[in-house]
Amino acid sequence: MAEITAAMVKDLRDRSGAGMMDCKKALGETGGDFEAAVDWLRAKGLASAAKKAGRVAAEGLVGVAVQGTKGAVVEVNSETDFVAKNDQFQAFVRDVTQLAIHAGDSVGAILAAAYPNGEGSVQDKLTNNIATIGENQSVRRAAVVSVEQGHVASYVHNATADGLGKIGVLVALESAAPTDQLAALGKQLAMHIAAANPLALSEAELDPAVVERERNIAREKAASSGKPAEIIEKMIEGGIRKYAQENTLLGQVFVIDGKTKIADVIAQAGKAAGSPITLKRYVRFQLGEGIEKNQSDFAAEVAAAAGKA
Repeated sequence: MAEITAAMVKDLRDRSGAGMMDCKKALGETGGDFEAAVDWLRAKGLASAAKKAGRVAAEGLVGVAVQGTKGAVVEVNSETDFVAKNDQFQAFVRDVTQLAIHAGDSVGAILAAAYPNGEGSVQDKLTNNIATIGENQSVRRAAVVSVEQGHVASYVHNATADGLGKIGVLVALESAAPTDQLAALGKQLAMHIAAANPLALSEAELDPAVVERERNIAREKAASSGKPAEIIEKMIEGGIRKYAQENTLLGQVFVIDGKTKIADVIAQAGKAAGSPITLKRYVRFQLGEGIEKNQSDFAAEVAAAAGKA
């Protein structure tokens, strides 16, 4: 069995919110497997679902742009938040986001695209920015959404400048309804998505591996209840339904009124507009999500801060 170190216990506590002794026991029970320990704590009711440490290695900006019935969201990273406030960096993110609308969501295609004003390719401009700003930067990812008829709404949370911020959301609404009504609905839905962070549009689009993991956790919880097998199965299915409702956009309760499901909000809006409305797709980018800092990152930051003091 792997040695259970104090650092492992601390990392698990940061991730799960559980107590130190519970985290130590969880790691012992799972042979030091971090993800298995998270599941063990959740099955015992000692940790919240999907809690994250919230510390990420990447700084920079998320850019959002819409042209007609097409929109793009792009994440461009930098080493420090200071660079995100740099006018040159902001102009680059804004230009790249506009280019992505036509170049598509392939980072390679975006980097190869011609940069405005005859400054070579996007890669050339990025290389120049790194040299002149003095800090590493990268175009991390991009997504493009569109509709044949309807409206693409956008929203930026914690905006640093127009169309730039820490969280960017696009909502694609397919409908023949008036654009102003679609724009109002789309903006509200985008704000909900920024706040609620759904994992998928509908239950059918949830990652099967994630659903199976939740099913196993629900099964272990139910098994400890001592109830008959048929009741346990109902408890498991009820747990999965609750998980799907809480983590899919159409199943979530609208944060603006706190009572209506998003699916019903869209249906009611379509009825009021006199034309059905379909939420075709949404995209939510949060700066740095999925890139957690390791301990050496923090040690480097502390050393750098001490040097500046």
